[in-house]
Amino acid sequence: MNAKFVYFDVGGVVVLDFSGNDKWKQFRRSIGIRPGKDAEFEEFWNRYEPEVNAGRDVETLLPLIGRQFGLKFPQNYSLLIDGFVNRFEVNRSVWPAIDRIRKQCRIGLLTNMYPNMLEAIRERGLLPKIDWDVVIDSSVEGVIKPDQQIFRLAEERSGFGGKEIAFVENSKKHIEAAKAMGWQTFLYDSAAPEESSARLSESFQ
Repeated sequence: MNAKFVYFDVGGVVVLDFSGNDKWKQFRRSIGIRPGKDAEFEEFWNRYEPEVNAGRDVETLLPLIGRQFGLKFPQNYSLLIDGFVNRFEVNRSVWPAIDRIRKQCRIGLLTNMYPNMLEAIRERGLLPKIDWDVVIDSSVEGVIKPDQQIFRLAEERSGFGGKEIAFVENSKKHIEAAKAMGWQTFLYDSAAPEESSARLSESFQ
């Protein structure tokens, strides 16, 4: 790749989240969702997650989950921290690739996030300690991938467009949205981070 600006997705690329593993199932069980209620919970989450990614406080879903599924949560339980961020892991395998790429061009983050999630991820030390040139956080901008508006915003903030931009992402539908903008793309396999990171690094040699 010979891009002038590279955007990275956070969850499943820079940070190991619930992608490519069974942590989403572990989360459901930890809050009391029984196997027979999995499909109902998926429908519930898919209905509300776009609102959360666009700026709705994820903690407002707790009483809704409690009512619909007959669950009670500890007094200080946080969906953001206890449910999600505390389950995320550092993806150190991608750090050398990011370091190589940032020596060749400018870099940024383009991510669907819940409000305050990116800051919590930083506080836990899950991100490499580098200065990103641009950060596009859906919960701040009020627009989410794969909406073309967020990609146009990313072009505006970076000062580049089309093939000048490359996007490292683990979602095929988000990759397709980036391709529609004329961007170069790299589909990252969250289930095999070390292999994907090595391929990413090689693509920028």
